[in-house]
Amino acid sequence: MRFYLFYLFFFVGIGWGFTQNSISLNAHLNDSTHTFTIEQELVYTNSSNDTLTQIYLNDWANAFSAKDTPLAKRFAEEFARRFRFAKNEERGATYINKLTNTENESLIWERPNQAQDLIRVNLYNPLLPGKSITINLDYEVKVPIDKFTRYGVDSNNNYKLRYWYITPGVYKNGNWEVYSHKDLGDQYNAMHDVEITLTTPPKYYVGSALDFESVRTSNGSKTVKLSGKDQLDTKLYLTNSFIFESIRTEAHEVFTNVDDDELQPEIKRILLDRIIKYYNNRLGEYPHKNIFVTRDDYLNSPIYGLNQLPGFIRPFPDGFQYDIKQFKTITNYLLKNSVHINPRKEQWVHDAILVSLMIDYVNEYYPKMKLLGNLSNIIGIRWFHAADLEFNDQYQFLYMNMARMNLDQPLTAAQDSLVKFNKNIANAYKAGVGLKYLEDYLGNDKVKNAVKEFYQENKIQPTTAEAFEQTLKSHANKDISWFFQDYVDSNKKIDFTIQRLYKTKDSLRVTIKNKRKTDFPVSLYGLKDGEIIFKKWVENIDKTKTIEIARQDVDRLALNYEQKIPEFNQRDNYKAVTKLFNKPLQFRLLQDIEDPRYNQLFFMPEFNYNLYDGISIGPKLYNKTVLSKTFNFNISPKYGFNSETIVGSASLSNTHQFENKELYKISYGLGGTRYSYGYNLFYEKYTPFLNFSFRDKYLRDNERQNLLIRNVNVRRDSDPDKTLDEPNYNVFNINYRYSKPHLVDYYSASFDFQLAEKFSKISMSLEYRKLFRNNRQINLRFFTGTFLYSDDMETNYFSFALDRPTDYLFDYNYYGRSQGSGLFSQQIIVAEGGFKSQLQPEYANQWLTTLNASTNLYKWFFIYGDVGLVKNQHQNARFLYDSGVRLSLVDDYFEVFFPVYSNLGWEVAQENYDQKIRFIVSLDLNTLIRLFTRRWY
Repeated sequence: MRFYLFYLFFFVGIGWGFTQNSISLNAHLNDSTHTFTIEQELVYTNSSNDTLTQIYLNDWANAFSAKDTPLAKRFAEEFARRFRFAKNEERGATYINKLTNTENESLIWERPNQAQDLIRVNLYNPLLPGKSITINLDYEVKVPIDKFTRYGVDSNNNYKLRYWYITPGVYKNGNWEVYSHKDLGDQYNAMHDVEITLTTPPKYYVGSALDFESVRTSNGSKTVKLSGKDQLDTKLYLTNSFIFESIRTEAHEVFTNVDDDELQPEIKRILLDRIIKYYNNRLGEYPHKNIFVTRDDYLNSPIYGLNQLPGFIRPFPDGFQYDIKQFKTITNYLLKNSVHINPRKEQWVHDAILVSLMIDYVNEYYPKMKLLGNLSNIIGIRWFHAADLEFNDQYQFLYMNMARMNLDQPLTAAQDSLVKFNKNIANAYKAGVGLKYLEDYLGNDKVKNAVKEFYQENKIQPTTAEAFEQTLKSHANKDISWFFQDYVDSNKKIDFTIQRLYKTKDSLRVTIKNKRKTDFPVSLYGLKDGEIIFKKWVENIDKTKTIEIARQDVDRLALNYEQKIPEFNQRDNYKAVTKLFNKPLQFRLLQDIEDPRYNQLFFMPEFNYNLYDGISIGPKLYNKTVLSKTFNFNISPKYGFNSETIVGSASLSNTHQFENKELYKISYGLGGTRYSYGYNLFYEKYTPFLNFSFRDKYLRDNERQNLLIRNVNVRRDSDPDKTLDEPNYNVFNINYRYSKPHLVDYYSASFDFQLAEKFSKISMSLEYRKLFRNNRQINLRFFTGTFLYSDDMETNYFSFALDRPTDYLFDYNYYGRSQGSGLFSQQIIVAEGGFKSQLQPEYANQWLTTLNASTNLYKWFFIYGDVGLVKNQHQNARFLYDSGVRLSLVDDYFEVFFPVYSNLGWEVAQENYDQKIRFIVSLDLNTLIRLFTRRWY
């Protein structure tokens, strides 16, 4: 009894310790400068067993104060330009006037290095366990515009405040667990009581989840008093008009402005009441009276897919979008304000509960809802497997997108170490799908009961992921260590296959192979005509495991048939018992989402263009689905309408991925193309290749390295009007590329070695781009190349090119590669010399060195300059230069170059100037898509 009483008082004491923190502040708004003047009293209680000599405070409003804060660096990493080019008045800051104790003595404080949004306060007297200290602060907060994080001052002068005042950090396990603002929505505060006296111009309405104590207007200002107990995150809105609805449910009052699809107020009240009742029934009563959820909360954590739909497309029934958006936003809000875990390091607990609740909610109230909604019934769309997917299938699919790309990360990884797609989507979905996997494995609502117990025992008090783990284990009747070791704490993949099947009249002996070094269990199904005859869990599969089961008249066996396990490859999970094939063959028009029940082949029309073939159209037969595969092939024959013959391409490749290695991928394969390189002249190219891809183990580092080894075999038709130096040739090529893209500093390098029968050459190119704070950009490119040896060749076909490479390896997408005049001859690809003017000598058969530079004048307008030395055999080196204006609408996609001055003189004053203009145009959509996806991966 003494033992239990000790623990009772110990945990109650900890709870009291955390709730004894309090904040009282008076805030006056100067609307013209978007500044709050704040006088604050902060009472901090040492609830640990350690004696403290320092206290850390969160001052996230100061994260906007400079362009080198952790927040600014985060924006730059994700290629978000707005903050870097923002004016000083658009950014926020905190200006501290005084920081004193109760004796009005100034305390010594500082901002830690590289953490401008934290405050370290040194105490004159050590703070003993259980004791409190009062800190008085006098400071001003300049509120930033809302374009950076959606919180701040918007264009209508509404104030959307989050993390706007100074709060105490969390001391736990001998360390201060404080973190900088990185636009992750995860400030870790010590729980505190709060009282706010807010003085604003009378025009402002106040929106908050805090209790309104009083409202008073006098002397041209409005004063509002608010208070709240056990607070973690205090949002507060000041708006010119009251934009929030107040909807009272059975137990709570909800203030919200989430888009409502023009639903009637009573319908919204019924839906919100159902959401909160569902939450309370599944977890337990939410401890606060008011709920404050905003459109910005939803947009910062939307339901991806729904938020991309334009407003005029409404594929879902009335109320569904509002219901599911509110369910996610409200549940997210309730969990964040009642489960006090470390959101930077233990967010997976929150995500697992949230997403699993979303899955169950949709299963209960919208059991037949399709991922595409009513679009699934439209002729054409309904032919796709994507139209068959249930709404809840998106969670496993989007997590698997990252797993297939070898970009998935452990659930226990810190939030600021995740790539954006994992942070916003994949890791939360992996956590929720994993909890449902565990629920299916244990059965009988054991996981649901464990989650409810965890919530009820830990709400409104500090807790940890370890406590969540222990609660789950206490409810499990099987060993579930694998879930935490292999699923939560690693990025190991789940992958099984049926290796062998031995059949007798009454039984089946099945050998299941575990293709990964993991300890996951897998479900085995017996099927007859697509119906489930039996389901059995198979555990402890080290490498292989053989089990014997009754035959039960099944015609197929399948692993993970209901796809409740987030398995890496489900295509090899089937084994025929009485059928001829393990899986039937299926042909699909256009690329689709993978259906593991079939061997799928896709075909689609494809077109290409060059001057000689004209538009070439034909079918493309391939196996690639929306999710990437390790083995890919495509065959794409086309008919060229100008050349009136068959052209096209074909390729096959295989990839081996390595988890958590710098060498993360090895690819090899064979590719071939046949197109025209001139009128009635064709080339054929066959290329076996081996490619090694390297990256930093820290996935947010964009540094990439690539080593390509290939042998390019080219066969060309002979031109009766020209003597080809070597119509048929093989070039052995080793190419190394290094790149480190970044918004501010961009680096890349390439080293290339080529060996052929008549020549050998080596070259190097270096690129650097610097983006300054005044939006000035400097681009530098250096190229040098030399022949190691060369036989006397009659043409410059294999020479280095000053402005337009001959592209004898047929790597570049020239639309008129053999044209010496006319529009198509003006297409350039910045490679080798990189010049834009057409100067002589145009080629170098000994060595070439050039430097290309450009800087922007205004937005898309740049000035450029090129200088270089061209050395040909038996000739002196020539110094060449050019300069001009560059219009760059999309880098490497659409650019135009206007030469101005060069060795030729003032080119703008010369005849046929229009023929001197050069351009870059690419029909490759992947180039454009990469500009938008680079911040996500």
